[in-house]
Amino acid sequence: MVTDHVSSPTTARGPGLPAFITPALIERLAARVSAAPDAARVTTSAPYTGEPLADLPVSTPQHVEAAFARARIAQKSWAATPIEERKRILLRYHDLVLARRDEAVDLMQAENGKTRRDAFLEVVDIGIVSRYYARNAAKYLSPKRRRGAIPVLTHTTELRHPKGVVTVISPWNYPLSMAASDTIAALMAGNAVVQKPDTQTALTALWSMDLMYEAGLPADVWQMVIGRGSSIGGALMDNADYMMFTGSTATGRQIAGDAGRRLIAASLELGGKNAMLVLDDADIEKAAEGAVNACFPSAGQLCVSIERLYVAESIRDKFVAAFVARTKKLKIGAAYDYSMDVGSLTTPSQLKTVTEHVDDAVAKGATVLAGGKARPDLGPLFYEPTILTDVTPDMTLHGHETFGPVVSIYPYRDVDDAVAQANSTAYGLNASVWSRNGARGRAVAARVHAGTVNVNEAFAAAWGSTDAPMGGMGDSGLGRRHGADGILKYTEAQTVAHQRLQGFYPPSRISPETWVTLLTGALKVMKAVGVR
Repeated sequence: MVTDHVSSPTTARGPGLPAFITPALIERLAARVSAAPDAARVTTSAPYTGEPLADLPVSTPQHVEAAFARARIAQKSWAATPIEERKRILLRYHDLVLARRDEAVDLMQAENGKTRRDAFLEVVDIGIVSRYYARNAAKYLSPKRRRGAIPVLTHTTELRHPKGVVTVISPWNYPLSMAASDTIAALMAGNAVVQKPDTQTALTALWSMDLMYEAGLPADVWQMVIGRGSSIGGALMDNADYMMFTGSTATGRQIAGDAGRRLIAASLELGGKNAMLVLDDADIEKAAEGAVNACFPSAGQLCVSIERLYVAESIRDKFVAAFVARTKKLKIGAAYDYSMDVGSLTTPSQLKTVTEHVDDAVAKGATVLAGGKARPDLGPLFYEPTILTDVTPDMTLHGHETFGPVVSIYPYRDVDDAVAQANSTAYGLNASVWSRNGARGRAVAARVHAGTVNVNEAFAAAWGSTDAPMGGMGDSGLGRRHGADGILKYTEAQTVAHQRLQGFYPPSRISPETWVTLLTGALKVMKAVGVR
């Protein structure tokens, strides 16, 4: 049962919840979880204060099975729904998300602890993604004429069919973007979705699903289950026709193996140790401001945020001074308004990881230029934006993802050295290059081993370019979201080829020897006249 503490007044260590987040709202959203009325419950906590936030039902493998059974029935009629109707639903959802943005932002701050500015960018992201797929899905999914085997005589068409029921497993760090953006593409392709959001941020995911139903989505096409992967992960995999996962590389490897055994496809966005390269001709002030925006949004709990900074030796001192000065001016704290620059970490385990990484580095000789400590005076999970130098390979954070407001600065001799250092990792998710010369910046970007590389921007330029694919190389994952790849991956391609009049075998009136000569001659003619 949800208790009254959710609407408690401001505490000594953080603000009380916004008026929108009431026990009645939490209870209504929790009722959307696919679980039994008497299911076991789990309680989440508000990062700003550590106080209990929501009491949620826990799904069992049997509940997951039941959700898939309902989804399979609903998917058949949803796949038969004209794409123009799917488009209208998605555009209504687009309008609802923007109109009720404050509700979304309140929930994200309450569950995740990020600043209001960072939470609002998730609303922007979903507005862009929903509009993009509403307006472009028909183009991607419509039947395509393809060149036939024999010109004129072979009529070949490529069709796209939905996979069926897609499993989406979404993380806590971007609770609206990651819960909704992948689901939007899957739904537009004609699939049903059974989703497991991270329990900590399940309210935001449930709110998003609730809005999609308000926009007109038919019953059971999108369903949510809640529980530990160790409990319901098997059922989510065993019933899926496609797996979409965002999370750790370790879990991604296991999911990839399980998907391979089932011979289903999977898309995995995993970890990163993202690099930013500041070239010797960079605008130092702009690059320093860019570094702040690259390293500390959502308290560094962003898959594409920067954790490694490579700076040309010739400008290192000036850049470091500008970057440190800006970082020390950042306002860190809890507020349900736009007054703070950096918010809270989300979970105690994340605070533990960040603290251990920084303490290990300092103990082994790293120098702290800014931050370097937790701020329990602000709330239980706050940690200062931290800049380190003199980081060496024997330190844990040198090669391991910290996933917090921590960045290390390294010098480099020349561009070849910078690229080599940036690529000296098994990860390959995102990177950033800064230069006054756009052509030079793009040329260096093309040499960096990462799925997205931004020039004179941190990550938003590539992420927000929804017409282009986004995803990781190496240990950062498989598959892509956004663009054509982001929706076609949720489909099965089918080729229908209609052969008319004559095929590849000779008619009865022509000998095989004569036919071989004729067909060989035809192939030579097609090459000569430029037939592809």
